Amino acid sequence: MSAKESPRDGPSTPKQGKSKKIFFLLLLLIPLALWGYTWAIFPSDRSPDGAYLRIVKAVNQGRAQAFFAYTEEEAQHACFSIRDYRKKTLDLAVKEFPPERLPALHKEYGELASASTGEEVFALIVKREGWLSQLRADVSGIERIEEVGPRATITTAKGTRYSLRRRPNGIWGLTAFTPALRQEAQAAARDFEQVQKAALDFSRVRAAAKESR
Repeated sequence: MSAKESPRDGPSTPKQGKSKKIFFLLLLLIPLALWGYTWAIFPSDRSPDGAYLRIVKAVNQGRAQAFFAYTEEEAQHACFSIRDYRKKTLDLAVKEFPPERLPALHKEYGELASASTGEEVFALIVKREGWLSQLRADVSGIERIEEVGPRATITTAKGTRYSLRRRPNGIWGLTAFTPALRQEAQAAARDFEQVQKAALDFSRVRAAAKESR
């Protein structure tokens, strides 16, 4: 080695390479450790504050599907009913309606009818109604919790009040979306009944046309 050369100028030794790998591995592990710590210090979702904080986290991440689990039981059932009725409506229309009537129905009901889960239905409706933006503006830290039996009310630092109900599995669910989802499920059921009647009329017209030939 010449007088001008330094060991630092040469290729890294196996020991140095191993140290770099350990360093980068630690960089990857730190976020995971922080994530695990955050969840570890969260109150249980079988407490009103634990459920609410998980909703806040999902809202801040823009993930409506992630807080579907923290809506009340009736709201969840409504989402599945909406999907089922929209699917039955489209399936019947495809079978019985004239082809020119189908594009409008697919446009109106297609997304909800093709949803694979209640979570997906919920996310589609949240996006359509702009509920996520409203929640982002309203959610904040917890100032007070009032719990009476299966119901609880959380008052935030902004003065917003959120009602929750304890579900049979012990998890607390937000009640804010229940009325709108219930109404949509009822509307979906009525629409299906109307399509059933129309499908019967179309069937009779086709049968009459065949007889007249």
